[in-house]
Amino acid sequence: MTSRNDAPGETLQDDASDGSLQDDASGVTPLTTPRPGLLTTSQATPGTPVPLRPAALALWRSRTIPWFFAGPAAALFLVFFAYPLAASFAQSLQTTDGGITRWAGAEQYTRMLDDPSFLRSLVNAGLILLVQVPIMIGLALVLAYVLNQSWLRFRATLRTAYFLPAVTTLVAYAVVFRVLLRTEGGAVNQVLGAQIDWLNDPFPARIALIASVTWRWTGYNAIILLAGLQAVGREQYEAAAIDGAGPLTTFLRVILPQLRPVVLFCSITSTIGTLQLFDEPLVLTGGGPSDATLTPILYLYQVGFRQFDFGYAAAIAWVVVALIGGLSHLQFRYFGRERS
Repeated sequence: MTSRNDAPGETLQDDASDGSLQDDASGVTPLTTPRPGLLTTSQATPGTPVPLRPAALALWRSRTIPWFFAGPAAALFLVFFAYPLAASFAQSLQTTDGGITRWAGAEQYTRMLDDPSFLRSLVNAGLILLVQVPIMIGLALVLAYVLNQSWLRFRATLRTAYFLPAVTTLVAYAVVFRVLLRTEGGAVNQVLGAQIDWLNDPFPARIALIASVTWRWTGYNAIILLAGLQAVGREQYEAAAIDGAGPLTTFLRVILPQLRPVVLFCSITSTIGTLQLFDEPLVLTGGGPSDATLTPILYLYQVGFRQFDFGYAAAIAWVVVALIGGLSHLQFRYFGRERS
């Protein structure tokens, strides 16, 4: 008869193999049995990769997988946007003399203060901004209000027709306006019965430029404002009618305040477009006569690609960016808030 003390090692080994160190009825996995697919410290040999735990693997995936999708876009942004911005700013602080590039600091920026052509381009952009943008936004508001009326027939066709100028190419429509505004045989002079030199006289040239830009972008802004009008509930029109408000009062006191964000958006985008005018003055007048229609971007083009003064052109570009940012900030500050 064999005693249990005769082979104590075998007895403990049998108990461990049976999992008797844990309560099987509790459903808990025995401590000596590793989870499937996971190596214990005693089993792992030097140089053997230990698989990640599920929680760590999920965390690794949540942090790395998004970069596989955002990586290409981030690379394109860095190569085609961030790097050119940094390079252009660095170039604006340099100048080239006799093929030798040297550090110039703020010299290119102070040079603008003594440049009459650049100052004239800013004055022209300011005149267009003060005259053309309010006229265009006003016409777009009226047009959007009319296109929103239920009694208007062929509304979809009219909306498409007014939006079409915005999708025409800039050069094509500028050429058309150049033909219409000819002094001899131009359609505009024939209709007016006059001989106005629209493209070679400073004041008419400005009018021609403002008219062409207004024709192109009024329908575009009208469609945006129309979307804002359609967001206004019909019950507000009905409430204003019950209170005895007429159409004009309803528009000015009820509808227009709710269009403040949309009008602000159109105003800011129009301001940006005005400071970036290039194709229209280039094709219509070439910036003349006597720099009457010269814009900052057209002058930038002349300096950079005709005089090959790329440092000064880069400085002009950054000044335009600063002007756009400053004017946009002012519009947000003074027109983007509700009046108390």
